[in-house]
Amino acid sequence: MSIALSTAILVLIILLLIMISAFFSSAETALTAASEARIRQLAKTKANRQAMRVEKLRKNKEELISTILVGNNLVNILASALATSAAISLTGDGGVALATLVMTVIIVLFAEVLPKSYAFNNADRFSLKIALIVQIIVWALKPVTWSLRVIVIRLLRNKSEEGTSREDELRGLIDLHSEDTDEDGRETGAMLSSVLDLGELTVEEIMTHRASVSSVNAHDDPEEILRFVLRSPHTRHPVYSGKPENITGVLHVKALLRAIEENADRDLSGLNIKDIATEPFFVPETTPLFAQLQAFRARREHFAVVIDEYGDLRGIVTLEDILEEIVGDIDDETDIDLSDVKQQPDGSYIAEGTVTLRDLNRLLALELPDDEASTLAGLIIYESQHIPSVGQEFKFHDIRFKIIARQNNQITSIRFWMPTKQTPMNVKDNI
Repeated sequence: MSIALSTAILVLIILLLIMISAFFSSAETALTAASEARIRQLAKTKANRQAMRVEKLRKNKEELISTILVGNNLVNILASALATSAAISLTGDGGVALATLVMTVIIVLFAEVLPKSYAFNNADRFSLKIALIVQIIVWALKPVTWSLRVIVIRLLRNKSEEGTSREDELRGLIDLHSEDTDEDGRETGAMLSSVLDLGELTVEEIMTHRASVSSVNAHDDPEEILRFVLRSPHTRHPVYSGKPENITGVLHVKALLRAIEENADRDLSGLNIKDIATEPFFVPETTPLFAQLQAFRARREHFAVVIDEYGDLRGIVTLEDILEEIVGDIDDETDIDLSDVKQQPDGSYIAEGTVTLRDLNRLLALELPDDEASTLAGLIIYESQHIPSVGQEFKFHDIRFKIIARQNNQITSIRFWMPTKQTPMNVKDNI
């Protein structure tokens, strides 16, 4: 065989090895950069066999990466060795430096940068095309990769650290997609983030406190009870016996009206509210909102009575309360505008002490912490470590607060203002 022919064959082999190296590089990028959500959707809805293969490969990323690295390094080393040998035979000892320079440029450009760039820009489509080939290579090199993994584990003597949790990944994706979008996109992102928050928030943080609960005395006159529930914007009322903390049932307006209709002479004196009321659904104040939402669905309930660890009444929580944590305030035709927050002509705000910190943060784009307190009054008491007097001023979290009104030990009205005025959303002006 002539020198020219042998050299040509050697060059062809080197080119083939570089192409194989390019395949390994592009396969690594495509299979790791492919959208997991799209691949899963293809695998489920269209029963795409290639998508199923991609999912299977991605389930064991350590084995996949090990296989690609082994294969890529083998062909790169072999290609460099052959190129060096050919250069030495042609130019002598100076061929080592020449081969090193040429192969470095070729491998970096044609076996790394270009294939990885292409694979990254076409990750989903390219990963589906190469899934079968990569799967065969993974199976063929399994003994080698398994041996290397055993060696690595013994050398490091520990398992690899767990990556970012699924929740953190989802939150990051939501933030990324919400940054550069319109108002509807940002609201959608806020709703999705609120769904993730359901597992961290408890019933205590969103419940209506017992001081604000409109309950019904089971021993009151039925006509008086009827007038009360008809004036109320609520459809369900806790029923107590003896003292307000002793909840014995839940009265639904429909049930009361149905009982009146069934009474032929419309005589209310014979009605027994205890018989009309349903059994109350008691839940601990520490129940996560997601668990409470599931409980409402399972029991087909919309209303629950919240109790503490001693069984004492803390308040009530409804299905609407949980939904409002996701979509924001839901106003219907029966809602009464309490005007909890009013903007003043000077740019300050006056808020009731019972307004929740989460609602206030949403309303004015604030970042007041709600870890230790759920209401504005609770935050001031927690930060000041005492019950302030009327006229006292405080500065917490770059916001100034002034106590406007207090009833006994309860802070009822607070004025607050920020150094930088912010544009409120849906705030009732008191001008």
